[in-house]
Amino acid sequence: MTSTRWPGTTLPRRFFRRDPRVVAPDLLNKIIARDDGRAGRIVEVEAYCGAEDPAAHTFRGPTKRNATMFGPAGHLYVYFTYGMHWCANTVCGKEGQGWGVLLRAIEPVAGLEAMREARGNPARLKDIGSGPARLAQAMGITGGQDGADLIKGDRGFRVLDDGTPPPLDPVAGPRIGISQAKDHPWRWYVRGNPYVSGSRLARKS
Repeated sequence: MTSTRWPGTTLPRRFFRRDPRVVAPDLLNKIIARDDGRAGRIVEVEAYCGAEDPAAHTFRGPTKRNATMFGPAGHLYVYFTYGMHWCANTVCGKEGQGWGVLLRAIEPVAGLEAMREARGNPARLKDIGSGPARLAQAMGITGGQDGADLIKGDRGFRVLDDGTPPPLDPVAGPRIGISQAKDHPWRWYVRGNPYVSGSRLARKS
């Protein structure tokens, strides 16, 4: 299945039915697109691993908030944080595992003006989608997209392969902004990409 807004093939559900530590680096350079024309190349991700990962929202089991993460792979899990920001994950693995990949940063590739407006017209282009909250805001992702099927595009969102392969040498390092399991090297990003968030921390990883 193809997108009429950005060229590429929708990733199949089997892509997401894997360990998030495998899915995450494979998501680098894929496109998250919505049907209003906005699209961004994924350049930074983090894996979260359910019951084996104290930093995961799903570590202690299902709740009303995290229910989507325990559902089928290939859906969006969207959560509210710090009382002000939305963040988006792709659900991974088998149903019941509570696995996912946090989308941390995108490089805008289409719908730039809509992204700028959604972000309050930031002065620097690199600030449009650099960081999970900025990414969600730029793409118009809110709680209304929690549970959206990325394969069917039921709420206008898909993840596409436009033929750009994942980087051969992605940088791996500790995840950002968590208080537990901080040393797991489960964050990956495209080396040298200016849209990666937390660049000072990234250089230390």
